[in-house]
Amino acid sequence: MTRREFAWTAAAPLAAQSQPGAGVRHILPGASHERFLLKMSFHQAVQQAPVLRVGSRKVTGVRTDSAGQFWMFDVPGLEPATPYSLQIVARGKAVTEPWTLRTMPAPDSRVERFRLLIYTCAGGHDAMRRGETNDPYWVSIPLRRKIFAAALKEKPDAAVAIGDNVYWDLRFGRGVGANRPPMGAQPWARALMGGDFDRDIPVIGTPNEAKLKAAVDRQIADLYGTLFQSVPMHFIQDDHDYFENDEAVAQGISFPPDDFMMRLARATQHLYFPEHLPHPSRPVGLPGASAGDRAAGLSECYGTLRWGSAAELLLYDCRRYQTLRGPHARLVPENVEAWLARRMKESDARHVVHVPSMPVAWSAGKWGEWYADVLDNQGRLGVANTKYFWQEGWRLQHDRLLAAASGMARIPVFMSGDLHALAHGAIERNGKHDLRRNPVHSVLTGPVSTGPWGWPSSARGTPPLLATGMEVKESLKPLEQNGFTIVDFVGDRIEFRQFKWKMGEAEANLDQMQPFHEFRLERKV
Repeated sequence: MTRREFAWTAAAPLAAQSQPGAGVRHILPGASHERFLLKMSFHQAVQQAPVLRVGSRKVTGVRTDSAGQFWMFDVPGLEPATPYSLQIVARGKAVTEPWTLRTMPAPDSRVERFRLLIYTCAGGHDAMRRGETNDPYWVSIPLRRKIFAAALKEKPDAAVAIGDNVYWDLRFGRGVGANRPPMGAQPWARALMGGDFDRDIPVIGTPNEAKLKAAVDRQIADLYGTLFQSVPMHFIQDDHDYFENDEAVAQGISFPPDDFMMRLARATQHLYFPEHLPHPSRPVGLPGASAGDRAAGLSECYGTLRWGSAAELLLYDCRRYQTLRGPHARLVPENVEAWLARRMKESDARHVVHVPSMPVAWSAGKWGEWYADVLDNQGRLGVANTKYFWQEGWRLQHDRLLAAASGMARIPVFMSGDLHALAHGAIERNGKHDLRRNPVHSVLTGPVSTGPWGWPSSARGTPPLLATGMEVKESLKPLEQNGFTIVDFVGDRIEFRQFKWKMGEAEANLDQMQPFHEFRLERKV
């Protein structure tokens, strides 16, 4: 939210209020070793600020919308590795049952085990249908919640959602059906919002705010509800979270995001899910950090998930600050790349893992990839044709990051999303770089919401394939199915279990999901 939007919010009158005790619609918590950051919403607005009980403390909520429906609770000064009893109170009456949320271990504490849930592409409004056939485009919200319930049975310590938390493309993107506009500009979507966004005014505190909520409530608030209220969440944004698909065509180029795309992405994050909490090893001046209209020290694009001595995950958005400078172009800024390089060298965690918003090793020919691969007229993926406005510097940055990762005295791992698949491979050669001494492992973590018409083989005419110049030993070739990955960091090894399901299978299978692919990586250097 910009300073102008902040002024709009402060001045905007509250909407008609519900009775106290209006039901909680969603809760999504963030946590570090010393701080909680909760985002939540009510089904109806409340006039007085709600209070979060944290043990014996009482923390007053901060309104993040103009109506009093969305609230944030910022709780600093907590003890590491400590479970706290939480409860939300409005007008003196509890509106939730007590629940428990635990702070993370201190960065210098010895920890033997850490369990992570990681996935991608959970967004999508399930009212969307495919063209004239009326077939569902996305897995329904109730079935996505069943996928989440299966994941939560594994009792993760924390979770990471890698991008595409929202699908509502406005100007760029492929409409479903012949000559149809992007999904957020289709008649059903415009009717749901009550018209189009006005790109000339702020998002919060204007008619745009109700339109944003109409687009996003179903995709995030209704999807998550309170399922994850006891699991610290980390959200990374990707192209669709800026309300566009990454596209470069003669009519225009969608990224870097323009000002209104930025406003929509920032407003979505501000209302619905926590920003990245500070970490002593991450500079406070990275792009998108320490903004004046955010709580102290928060980072919008680049995060650290540190679980004691067990693991340090480096989380990064590859879209907001990408540049178009030919061989000097980057998908993350120079100072962010420098931070990533330092953490690979200086972290005292046993495992340092990259979690970029964009996939590593595989391609489906999209414009905004690390790779130059594009589909030719014969339906072959490769570099025989030039990918319009693709930037050589993106691949050069990719090569530097992989070389640095392979040079670590650790298992080099990249876990990424965006590509609508589950996969694992060990990269043994990347172009001219021989990585066989310490191969770089790439994991596609699995999409939650993708329906039959969203798989790369359908939407792009090709399944995900290895990018040109990559030599990869694939233990699991990209599989276009819904799912998620559970990762256990145990001593000097990392254990992966991948789960799958697909529309058309029995829904009862979601109640008894079992891992279909498992592998273990041992630290050898």
